[in-house]
Amino acid sequence: MNEETVMTHLKESGAFLEGHFLLSAGNHSPAYCQCAQLLQQPGRAGLVCAGMAELWKDEQPDVVVGPALGGILVAYEVARALGARALFTERVDGVMTLRRGFTIAPNEKVLVTEDIVTSGKSAKEALAVVAATGANIVGVSAIGNRNGGNPFDVPFRALVKLDFPVYKPDECPLCAEMGEPVKPGSRTVKSG
Repeated sequence: MNEETVMTHLKESGAFLEGHFLLSAGNHSPAYCQCAQLLQQPGRAGLVCAGMAELWKDEQPDVVVGPALGGILVAYEVARALGARALFTERVDGVMTLRRGFTIAPNEKVLVTEDIVTSGKSAKEALAVVAATGANIVGVSAIGNRNGGNPFDVPFRALVKLDFPVYKPDECPLCAEMGEPVKPGSRTVKSG
């Protein structure tokens, strides 16, 4: 699946937003991807996640793990396309963990998935949980890479590079034009 097709799915599903947004790190941006809008449409989500799976078919992961919340549906659909098991990690008292009877055997091949990677915080936490099991981590995959590089110590592949401007709050030209930014994401914003 090429980047143009992915962007078409993001735009047509209402996931690609334009305006003035407050990001989790506290910065501002004129664009945001709310992948929940894409993922609420199973047919479209299945197509996009099958595209992600295609990036990893040669590694043949046994397990696909997504950090809650954004990575759960992505992991499920990528695992379906790969014929693998789908698990998710979640935070308990602020610490990412495997729960609900989920286990990963040592030496199983594991792919960690996310919807959008910016800092990679949630995926890094999921990677640490997977590493503690003794599994063989094949890499991290995402629908979109907003980071511009690879923030991980393992291979990272995304379907689309999301190259939007990011402004520090005190340097944001959008604030004068549009007022206060909107906070569309699920994670608490860092202050300062």
